[in-house]
Order: sequence, then structure tokens, then C-alpha cells
Amino acid sequence: MSSHGPSGRWSPPLSASPAVATRKVPGRRAGTVVFDCDSTLSAIEGIEYISAGHREEIAALTRLAMEGATPLESVYGRRLDLVRPDRSTIERLTAAYVAALSPDARGVVAALRAAGTIVRVLSGGLLPAVRGLAAELGLDACDVAAVDIRFDTTGAYAGYDVGSPLARAGGKTEILSAWRRTVPTPVVMVGDGATDAETRDVVDLFIAYCAVVERPGVVAAADVVIRSASLAPVLAIALDSPPALAEHAGLYEKGRSLLAGAGFTT
Repeated sequence: MSSHGPSGRWSPPLSASPAVATRKVPGRRAGTVVFDCDSTLSAIEGIEYISAGHREEIAALTRLAMEGATPLESVYGRRLDLVRPDRSTIERLTAAYVAALSPDARGVVAALRAAGTIVRVLSGGLLPAVRGLAAELGLDACDVAAVDIRFDTTGAYAGYDVGSPLARAGGKTEILSAWRRTVPTPVVMVGDGATDAETRDVVDLFIAYCAVVERPGVVAAADVVIRSASLAPVLAIALDSPPALAEHAGLYEKGRSLLAGAGFTT
């Protein structure tokens, strides 16, 4: 990547590009890229998708937590108590996640992995469904952190992992801090919510993906803001040169083109 200034990072005021806006980019190839799931890798909010007759109440609770207006732990259990998702509901959610993959998500993850970049998914969503989406992208179960859920012998909802860090504010920061000790750096986080923005101090770059929903507080915390309906800019930011495989070159160039509107080149 091009480097700018003595720190090796380019840090102008956040630009007003409608597609991509930037404060800084890494000075070298990212070692690890971590994606949120809901409204990032997939264009749906899982808990809202399975909310049935409680959609408005759950959407309001989710909005408060993702905008940082209330701690996640104050709404997490309440939402699940309203929905009480059984095993078949989680299977339906997994299929919905995959059907609603964000544009270029599959190609970006494949290209990053082909380039040797570690890809992980860090989500406050429900572990079986998030793992199902990750598997569709070629990731292993160990590449995913989310909140586990329990069922009884009939498949009915029997609770969730109340001790999971990801069911409370600051949990993603805690897990990323632990991951950072074992994964290659720089580490890039891509997400849309307040719990993603909280990780900014423990990653090298925080990218706000706002193509699904834009939250002012998250944008204010971000180093890069992607408003385009494509995750391709993540690929162009993470790699310091075009992918070796020709099948990924077009996606990389698409990302570079979107980034060019923000005033920098890779």
C-alpha cells in the first residue's frame, strides 16, 4: 500500500465520498481481517429476522444497543426471551444469512484467504447460525466467535451462554485482545455497530461497513467508512498488491476504484 507521512499512515480529515471515506489505511498488508456478521457479512440482523410477532420491539432494542445508547447486556437476554428460537428457527436463520450475503462477501473472503490473510468472524449473533454462514465462506468453526445457544431434547429453546463476553458491551474488545496475541498483524476489524467500534483501540484499523445501516457514532469512530454496497474495498485495503490469482484480480480492482474516490490508491 502507499504510505503517507512519517507514521506510514495517511490521516486527512474524513472525506465526504458517498462510497468510501477514510482517515487512514495500514502501511502494510493486513495479517488478519475480522468481520462482524449481522449487517456486515450478511445484510440482515439475525435476531430481527427471527423475531416473528415481536419485530418492532426487538428492532428498537437492537438499535439502542448498536448505536451505543444502552449496553448490549441490558437487551441481549430480553430479545432472546421474546423470540425463544428453537433448533428449526436457527436452521432457518442460517439459510437466511447465506441468502443475504453482502455483495462480494464470498469473493473477498476467498481472496483474502488465498493471499494468506487470516479471516475470522466475531459476532454477538447466535453461534450455530454464524458458524453456518462462516462454513459457507470456507471458514472453520475455530475461526468464529459468537454466543452459543442451548436446546432441549425436543429442539426447543433452553437458554444461551449468559457468560459469553459477546453478550455484553466490551466483549468483542476482550476477544480481539486475546486473538491479537496469536494472529498475524496488522489486524483489521470490519463491522457496523457500537460493539464493533469499541474494538478500535485494540486493532490497527477499524472499518465501518454502512451499506446496510449507518450509525453516526460508529462512523465517528471509524478509520474507514464503506457506504458502497460492496465489501470489495476491504480487499483493496487489506492487500498491499494485487492478488496472485487472476480470479480475484477483478474484485481487487473494483475495490481500488471505490477507494480512489476517497483520495488514495493502493
